[in-house]
Amino acid sequence: MDTFDTLVSKAKASQSGRLRGLLRRGAVALVLLTVPGVAFAAVTAKGKLSGADKLLNPVWNEAKDPNARRYTFREPSPTVRPDVRTLTGHLPKEVAIVALGDKGTPAKVPVTVSIGGGRMSPVTIVVPEGQQINFENKDPFPHKIYDTGNKGLGAVETAGGKSRSWTPPAAGKYELRDQLAPSVRAWVVVEPRAIASTYPDRKGDFAIELEPGPHKLRAYFNGEPVGQELDVTITPFPTEQPLKAPLVVGETPSK
Repeated sequence: MDTFDTLVSKAKASQSGRLRGLLRRGAVALVLLTVPGVAFAAVTAKGKLSGADKLLNPVWNEAKDPNARRYTFREPSPTVRPDVRTLTGHLPKEVAIVALGDKGTPAKVPVTVSIGGGRMSPVTIVVPEGQQINFENKDPFPHKIYDTGNKGLGAVETAGGKSRSWTPPAAGKYELRDQLAPSVRAWVVVEPRAIASTYPDRKGDFAIELEPGPHKLRAYFNGEPVGQELDVTITPFPTEQPLKAPLVVGETPSK
């Protein structure tokens, strides 16, 4: 039977061995980071938006125009808080969170945009150059989607249950409308530096897949960058990493 002193020695040796193992793994990770061409699996970065309550939906603001005759606003109820009455953007559809790098590469599969119930989803789409977009008509009746700047997406009828593909011809912002349904509206932003994108939930929480290394995160709302860029550095481990600072979206970006 081992003596007390022997057991203590074994415990110390075991702890020392675990420490040496951790140090070796850390050293290997550090060395790999400095070796060109070494690829790592994508890491899930988790963050949160700040200032999303300041993103006002322009469609509702346009509808307030009495000449539009599109919407009737009732008198405010004294039992409902003013912040609740504010018609802010619907985050999961209208706010795109984009990781910016040196140059983005289009995905092999098209980006899907659904048309149904009088809306397009998502509303703000940010893609790199050369990315194909597939519009799927979920309604039983046709739509005629077109870009208002006449930059290549003509008003061709897409029957109910059918789809239509389009690749934006160049970098820039494209506002999309529907000749048959005025409420259908979306923005496509072709950003050459876009390497990944995602959408937040209703509370402003989001997750985005990023390669290890430095990145810039930026939010887009209704076809425009909003708030501030957030510099983040992703390490190879762990596979899920919370971002220390929020992504600010409720301030006007500086020129």
